[in-house]
Amino acid sequence: MNRGWSGLSAEVRTHGKSVIPWQGTQSDTEICIDIRGNGSLITRRASGIVDKKVTRPGTVWLTPAGWRDGSVDIANDLPEIMHIQLPSSQFSPSKLGIDVDESVLGFLRYQSAFEDPLLGEMARAIASELQAETSAGTLLVESLASSMAARLIQKHICTPTASSVTRLAREGLDRRRLFRVLDYIEANLEGHLTLDRMASTAALSRYHFARAFKQAVGQSPHRYVSTKRLERAKLLLIEGDLPLVEIALALGFSNQANFSRAFRQATGLAPGQYRRGLGSWERDPSVDDISRALPILA
Repeated sequence: MNRGWSGLSAEVRTHGKSVIPWQGTQSDTEICIDIRGNGSLITRRASGIVDKKVTRPGTVWLTPAGWRDGSVDIANDLPEIMHIQLPSSQFSPSKLGIDVDESVLGFLRYQSAFEDPLLGEMARAIASELQAETSAGTLLVESLASSMAARLIQKHICTPTASSVTRLAREGLDRRRLFRVLDYIEANLEGHLTLDRMASTAALSRYHFARAFKQAVGQSPHRYVSTKRLERAKLLLIEGDLPLVEIALALGFSNQANFSRAFRQATGLAPGQYRRGLGSWERDPSVDDISRALPILA
């Protein structure tokens, strides 16, 4: 399913018992993560490589860009495998905010599978967004793309690279830059908000910005934008007569149905009901309500 994401592409696939080619895309690093984990034995073979792994939730397999050598033997059906393609740009110093030697990508541990619960949680968050679109889903996925790249660089390098990767700078948001970002968000709620633009407004790398914003505001960027867009949706429904589809598209949804579902989960009412009642039936949504409607990874 194409959500128009720029930070990564993702798809949840089911694999039956089989032997399939082990190959990657031409330019992207592919990350395969078992979301469910059913104890199947997976064997990857290539020249000089025989990697056997019994799958569990959070089991990860990497395939470097351009890889075309080998096969994957799947002993039992795999019902829920997340396939993620990260473009090489996600590993650039400007995206990560760290000093990365270009050769470091060659040391990603693609030869053997490994378990990483954090990457597993990220994969589940992306799968949730694929299944049920949210208004700030693009921001969530952009943030997760950066986090995945940083996680791979920092935790899953198979050769010492102390000189290649430096410790993340502890840089925060001062009040001036924070207010500039908040003003930018408010002015662009009915438009295409991206993490790159928000980070640029704060004069920080995307990786640093997401963490600095959460530290300053108490919410991740996409949770904050989700809450603000819910508030804006209420105003648009009450104060105007815009068609629901126009409101949905303005607030970041790909269609009216997804907007209606998220709005109902957050408020207890469909958008049309809310508009007809002018908000008089509304119960104040709790944080749990918003979290269910707009799933995130904390």
